[in-house]
Amino acid sequence: MASAHRVALAFMLAMCMGAIGAINPGFVVRITQKGLDYARQEGMSVLQKELSKIHIPDFSGSTHTHIGKVKYSFSSMNIRSFQLPNSQINLVPNVGLKLSISGAFIEVDGQWRVRYKLSDHGHFDLKVEGISISVGMKLGSDGQGRPTISPSDCSSYISNVDVHISGKFSWLVDIFHHQIDSAFRKAIEDQICPLVSQSISSKLGPLLQTLPVTAKIDHVAAIDYSLIGPPSVTAEVLDAQLKGEFFYLSHRSTPPFPALPMSFPVDHDLMVYFAAGSYLFNTAGFVYHSAGALVFNVTDDMIPKNFSVRLNTSSFGTLIPQISKMYPNMLMKLKIESASAPFLNIKPGNLTISPVMDIQAYAILPNSSLAPLFLLNVTTNALVKIAVNSGRIVGNLELSRVEMVLKHSDVGPFSVTVLNLAVNYYISNVLLPQVNEILKKGYPLPLLDHVQLTDVVLQPYENFILFGANVHNG
Repeated sequence: MASAHRVALAFMLAMCMGAIGAINPGFVVRITQKGLDYARQEGMSVLQKELSKIHIPDFSGSTHTHIGKVKYSFSSMNIRSFQLPNSQINLVPNVGLKLSISGAFIEVDGQWRVRYKLSDHGHFDLKVEGISISVGMKLGSDGQGRPTISPSDCSSYISNVDVHISGKFSWLVDIFHHQIDSAFRKAIEDQICPLVSQSISSKLGPLLQTLPVTAKIDHVAAIDYSLIGPPSVTAEVLDAQLKGEFFYLSHRSTPPFPALPMSFPVDHDLMVYFAAGSYLFNTAGFVYHSAGALVFNVTDDMIPKNFSVRLNTSSFGTLIPQISKMYPNMLMKLKIESASAPFLNIKPGNLTISPVMDIQAYAILPNSSLAPLFLLNVTTNALVKIAVNSGRIVGNLELSRVEMVLKHSDVGPFSVTVLNLAVNYYISNVLLPQVNEILKKGYPLPLLDHVQLTDVVLQPYENFILFGANVHNG
């Protein structure tokens, strides 16, 4: 009984550890049946070109008939056309994909020769009809977190071989057409599956390798888009779960917060969907804050000329008299930096960010050194607008609230309310445009080479933003 308790306890601990160790993705790519159908249409032209490379070798033989022994040969065979009119691709749950081709046909011409007492030769036309091909494709991931695809099974079948032969002895062919049928059928069937498998390995496999595992943003950060496991397949969709995490190029560290779960809506109208979790955006804030990159300097030459409160001690002296008394007729500088990593809050229909900043004011002394004046702690609230532009996630902030607290003063006590107008103006008209210019450059989506997005729709859900789109291979 004690042993049974130990087994049960071990099982429960294993389950708990599994739950604790479970990793949520920061980014998910979902491909629908509509998306697969588009990929199939694009891929069939490539496959048709590859299958047109089928080589039908010369063959010869002899057969005994009721009129005697007849020798024959077929040579100089050339595929005029290989058509794949009907195809479909289906999702195979927990495995991958199944490509089915039906009604395919091949048109071949060449030369024939027959020897029976006398010899004859001529031209022939061959039509191979009712070709069906079925190939399974297994999905996985490699050691670098890229998706992989490999043929798992393949079969082909030819329902009819029809030969038309010219020449006065063409009637002889009817006597041994079964041998000709069998020879042509075998020559073609033996090559279909190897060529299909080779096309998957040599064309589709390398194409998947163009998916970016990492996307460098700038000299500070990059995004990790590696798979956290093999793609998952259901009867309706194919999901690729990606790490979706910003990291510091100089020193990578684990963010101090986990990726939150994302609950996908049931929506399959578009070809592809991207779920960008709050984790993706918040790791960006964490990385740039940790790297000391969220620091902005504001000087008087950056202030629009029509604004009344200049960034100098004379102008600020009308608000805080001690400043102009201690540092008369001097320019000033504001150093604005994030007090903590900014976090994006994603709710259905609403995206907000509430960065907390420290604003250190300095007087610029005649020798260019800086004299500290005061330190403000500023809490802001901004609405976030997200969009997709040329395959990149771009953003824009609209400031809605600014609150200030005086953390320290080197010029004596004063009320921060006298600074409301100036600080609001500087943040809205100087700092915010700088931030929006950075956000305008955006972050790249994980896309295959030459893939463009159209008909993009965007919807925020709990903890993630869902982008839906159709694709175009441009």
